[in-house]
Amino acid sequence: MRVHHLNCGCMCPVGGALFDGFSKGLTASLVCHCLLIETDHHGLVLVDTGFGTCDVTTPRKRLSPFFILFNNIRFERRYTALEQVRQLGFAPEEVRHIVLTHLDFDHAGGLEDFPQAKVHVLQREMDAARTARSFIGRNRYREKQWDEVRDWQFYQPGGDTWFGFQAVRELVGLPPEILLIPLTGHTHGHAGVALQTETGWLLHAGDAYFYREEVGQVDRHCTPGLAFYQRMMEVDRSARLANQHRLWMLSLEHKGEVSLFCSHDAQELERMRAGNPPARAAATTAAADRMSQ
Repeated sequence: MRVHHLNCGCMCPVGGALFDGFSKGLTASLVCHCLLIETDHHGLVLVDTGFGTCDVTTPRKRLSPFFILFNNIRFERRYTALEQVRQLGFAPEEVRHIVLTHLDFDHAGGLEDFPQAKVHVLQREMDAARTARSFIGRNRYREKQWDEVRDWQFYQPGGDTWFGFQAVRELVGLPPEILLIPLTGHTHGHAGVALQTETGWLLHAGDAYFYREEVGQVDRHCTPGLAFYQRMMEVDRSARLANQHRLWMLSLEHKGEVSLFCSHDAQELERMRAGNPPARAAATTAAADRMSQ
């Protein structure tokens, strides 16, 4: 397998470094970190989709005005997964699977750009999305982003373990190197996505944490803006904090075995792109061969 780290969304909330920890101006720079995985026999796999084509072209018909304003979303077609798949030399039809960390508006917006793909998500996340009643719930879940998806595959947590975490293995139609790791708290059905490569494990933690200094070092830290956003979006504080603690411990105790990253930290995205060249499994894929010619 070969793994590409994509940025499928740009959000620039007012607050600068109070959100992202590095911006010098008034606004911050947050990303939507997605993965495109080339597999041996299962086509292309997307992990999350960021914002989709319809979100970019008609945002107010698709997204909540509250989150458009709060996150200061930049609607540019070049950020869509569809455009980036094409730029890498693939046809959209080659994306056969999409694995979601959760169904928030900034993670599931591109689902309908890949109508032939099977969409994998925890059952509890879809249940939460369909029954959301609170202000945040009604605005975070946007049914128009996924109401035309016809090929869903739902999962229940448990049944196996991965570094002490519950794990869903044997995702239908996917290689055994890709796992769902339930990480409830941000949403009821939130999950990380673990990927085994020949150099170790990658864990896309989604929104289980938001800032790079929440993991990987003894002294944990989060910016005020992102700490506020996490509290505003949480559905279960005790579960969210417990899972963050477990991820922090994982990042310290298994630093040489697991590389963690979240969805919205721009510096983590750059680190994964620059410091971790495309991760390959032992077998080279035909698609990867085509790209290298």
